[in-house]
This record gives sequence, C-alpha cells and structure tokens, in this order.
Amino acid sequence: MSRPHFPPFDEQTAAQKVQAAEDAWNTRDPERVALAYTANSAWRNRDRFITGRDEIVAFLREKWARELDYALRKELWSFRGNRIAVRFQYECLDAAGQCWRSYGNELWEFTEDGLMSRREASINDVPIAAAERRILGPRPESERGVLLPIR
Repeated sequence: MSRPHFPPFDEQTAAQKVQAAEDAWNTRDPERVALAYTANSAWRNRDRFITGRDEIVAFLREKWARELDYALRKELWSFRGNRIAVRFQYECLDAAGQCWRSYGNELWEFTEDGLMSRREASINDVPIAAAERRILGPRPESERGVLLPIR
C-alpha cells in the first residue's frame, strides 16, 4: 500500500500532502483517515500515545463523537526530506453547545511509500462564542492556500 505524494518532498508535494490530510480529516471518517498511516504508526496527540491503525480509528471515533461539527484547516509550516511540520486550527462544539477553536502544531514523518509513520501533535483549546466561528466545513476550492490568522 502506498499514498502519494512520496518523500523526499519539495514545496509543492509537501503542500499537496498537507491539503490531502486536511481533506481527509474533514470527512470525519476514521477508517479513511487511518489509511494514510502505516500499520504501526506512532502518535502523540496531546497527552495520549497511540500505536497502529486500530488505535487510530478508535481514537478518531471517540474524538469526533465528542467534537461535534468539526472543521479543520492545515498549513504547511516546513518540510525536509521525509518530514513535514504543520500548523493547524480547527473548530467544533461540545455536547453542551460550547464552541471551541483549537490551535496546534504537528510533526509528521513518512515512509518511502508515502504513509505517515509518526505524528506528534501539540494542541491548545480556546472556548469561543458561536458568532466567532470562522471555520465552517471543508475548505472551498477558492480558499486553497489561504492562511488563517492566529487570533
């Protein structure tokens, strides 16, 4: 199994890899998302350590059951060889109706077949009012490459 684009990355292929990840995560389909990772992929997500596709799927199911109306934007921060650094923001609401904006950074490492073998995510959450939401669903084609301000 492989997943284009393949390392070593250049600016274009790294940006395409980031956009593909954003698109997949915005489907909120754990099984689809997990296919981008190696069978034994190692994750650190906040304070959780996850290994392998089965744990990734379980984690994502739990995440999207809790983070309702989830919508994500990712931005290429840096790349080198088989590694990509990403800045991201996402918004969601919880079961009580509180809206959240989450800011984070991810470090990704890929195998030669384009699957992610390591993902480390640091994330901070900020409660926001519903009127402050600005990420409403998948990114429209016209907004590809548009960066979100940090605020």
